[in-house]
Formats: sequence, structure tokens, C-alpha cells
Amino acid sequence: MRKRRQALRTRLALLTAIAVAVAVAASAFACWLVTRDQLTSALDNKLHDVSGVYYRDLVDAQTTCSPDSQPAGAGSRPGASNVQLVLPDGSRCVARGSRAVKVTPADIAVADGRRSDATHDGLAVDGTAMRVYTFVTAPRGGIPPMTVTVSRPLDEVTHPLGTLALLMLVVAGIGVVGAGAAGLWIARTGLKPVDGLTEAVEHVARTEDLAVRIPAEGDDEIARLSRSFNSMTAALASSRDRQQQLIADAGHELRTPLTSLRTNIELLARSEETGRALPPADRKALMASVKGQMTELAALIGDLQELARPDALPGSGPPQVVALHEVARAALERARLRGAQLTIDASIEPWYVRGEAAALERALVNLLDNAVKFSPPGGVIEVVLTSGELTVRDHGPGIPADELPHVFERFWRSPSARSLPGSGLGLSIVDRTVQQSGGQVGLRPAPGGGTVAWIRLPGVPTEPPGLG
Repeated sequence: MRKRRQALRTRLALLTAIAVAVAVAASAFACWLVTRDQLTSALDNKLHDVSGVYYRDLVDAQTTCSPDSQPAGAGSRPGASNVQLVLPDGSRCVARGSRAVKVTPADIAVADGRRSDATHDGLAVDGTAMRVYTFVTAPRGGIPPMTVTVSRPLDEVTHPLGTLALLMLVVAGIGVVGAGAAGLWIARTGLKPVDGLTEAVEHVARTEDLAVRIPAEGDDEIARLSRSFNSMTAALASSRDRQQQLIADAGHELRTPLTSLRTNIELLARSEETGRALPPADRKALMASVKGQMTELAALIGDLQELARPDALPGSGPPQVVALHEVARAALERARLRGAQLTIDASIEPWYVRGEAAALERALVNLLDNAVKFSPPGGVIEVVLTSGELTVRDHGPGIPADELPHVFERFWRSPSARSLPGSGLGLSIVDRTVQQSGGQVGLRPAPGGGTVAWIRLPGVPTEPPGLG
């Protein structure tokens, strides 16, 4: 069974608590070490500050020379420090009222003159941990130099350290719990916009309502994420609206030829069923109408497929270098077949662009078909390609100024062109293809009548090898 992951705010609170715990532990340990060194140093200072204080005890110890602890007398030393003499052979003489401390090699090294003094941890004969300072006294009042060990219990250091450690543990525990609670509160507060974003995403996934917008205030990452989400939903809503509009427009455009085609086929079927043959001229006109409507349907379906094609297919790679002049010549050949009664004058200069050759040829064919459609019988179409600009000029009726802003809209057709064949998608395909190639396209009235369609495409710096 898969273990459920903790919520983000819980993980943030836990990470905050762990970070605070590590920081508090490191600080407490450092403080404990510093305090231990300070307490040890203070204890050592007490042991070192013995000059002239213990001479009576030393004389008493030298007189009695007892190796074991002596009972405390009325004249015990001040400060309750333990005093004993250390002899070079490792034996000791303990002063009255002092606790005997085990002699170590460091103490013997002081006694036989190899060291001037020694400060170290030691043990009393009863097992008590002691802090020990061994040194050599100066001659005084006829008393010769003696090796003296002064000691005090280490619990003067360890007991305060234990109390300090307990206090730090309690404070650290409170701090960690407080940090965890503060981290949870901060996580809840900081992630509240994320909760709103999550709810919005879930709402969109559940209802497909793309009108949802998230308030975005400020310039932080959450605000940027909210604005990005709003932009994404707006783009999706616009795409869905365009898709629905395309479907509605396509259905409207398909309805007319399909209705006419169905009527013509029903007439032919009824003629066959009743046995009353249609007059040859009517039958020929009916078949020509059926053929024209099927051609119109095929063209419309092809245009719809072109518009439905994604802008960039996965794995298609970058655009290729295309010889626009060769593409233009191929499109001209197709246009001459469709407008055999027209004269097409062309002046084509070499020009190379980056794009898709098939798409560019289809766009140029659509542009030329538009000129063929609106040219009068026996008219002239002028095609010029120079310095990256392709112009197609016809001598037809032209386009009114108020209709020019709509010519590249999908399924838009001029009222004067409703009776002419076409789907209203040709110029939309031209506009899309040119924009994908990084260019511009437009229409303008021609001097003396007619229309000039122009395309500007950026060229590559040099002519690629093998193309020309």
C-alpha cells in the first residue's frame, strides 16, 4: 500500500522545526562548551591562587606523612581545597582534613623536577572526580621546597553544567515546538493563495468553466503564478471560442452545398425510380452542378484541414530554407491552369526564406486564385517578386475600404462575392502561413482599379548551396 505523502504546509512546518532544532542544538552545544571552559578556568584559578595559604597544612602533612585522607580538624584550610605532598617516588603525604588524591605520572614529573607544574583531572581514593594542580613551593621560613598537589571536586564544574544542560533542553524544546507552530501558521498563511489556485484548477477540471480568474496582487511568485493561470485560462477560453466558431461557421458553409447536392441527387434518383428520364440538357446541367458542389465540398474540407493543422508539429524541427521564387513559379503554373482565359505577367527575382514549402505554395495559390476569381475575362494579373516582397495585382472591381479589415477573417465573404465559388477560408490560410514564416500580408486598392495583394517575408542572408 502506497504511503500517503504529507501536505505541503505540514512538510514546511516540519522542515522549519527541524531547522530551528538544529540551530538551537548547535547554539546550545557551543554555549555549553564555552561555559564548561569558563567554569574549568575559574576552578583552575582557585587552585593556582594558593601561594602562602597552605604552609601550615603542608608542615602538618610533612610531619604526619599519612598517605590516606585525614580527619578534619578545627583548623581546616579555607575554601575546602585538598592538599597533599607528592614525593619523587610517587608516595603522598595528606594534610589534615584533606581528601587523598591518586598520584599520576604528571605529578611525579613535577616532583622529580621534569616539569614545573601540572593541571589535570584526577581521582580521589574514594573515586570522586577531582581537578588537580601540582606545583613546587618556594623556600620559606626555613622550610625547603616541596611538591604540593591542591585539588577540588570536579562537581563544581559538572553540577552547574548539568543544570545548564537541563535548562537548555527545556528552552530548546519550547523553542522547537514554538517554531513548528509558527512554521505551520506561516505555511498556512503563505500558501493560502496556492489553495485558491488549487481550488480554481480543480473547479476548471470539474466544470470546464474557463471564465474563472484568480486575483493577482503584487509581484511575488504567487502573483506571477496567478497571472500565468489567468492568462492560460483566457487563452484556453479564446481557443475554445474560436473552435466553436469554426465548427459553427463550417457547419453553416457545409449546409448550402450539401443541401444543393442532396436536392440534385434526389432529382436524379426520382428520375430513375419513376422511369421518366430527364432531358439530356437538364441532366447534363444537373451532373455539372453535382460535380461542382463536390469540388466545392472537397476544397472546403481541405481548407478546414489546413486551418485545423497545428502551428508546429512535434518533432518537425526548425523551418527549412525555401526558395520562394521557385515556390512562386509553381503556384503560377497552377494559377494559369485555373485562369486559362487570363494573362498572368510575372517578374520573379530569387529570394530565400525560412518556412514550409508546401504551406507557402498553398498560400500563394490561394492568393492567385483570389485574383483569378475577381479578374474580368481577358484581364491581366501582374505578379512581382522583388527584395522579399511579392505583389499580386488584379484589374477586378476592387474591395471597398470598409471591407478591407475583414478580408482575412475566417469564412468572411464580401456581399458581392457570395455567388462566386469559394469557402471564405483562402485568405485566412494565407495570413496564417505568412505569419508562421515571420512575414506580413495585406491588401490595398490598386491605382486605376483592382486590388494589390502583398506579402513580405524576411530572407536569409546568403543563398544556400545547391538552391538556385
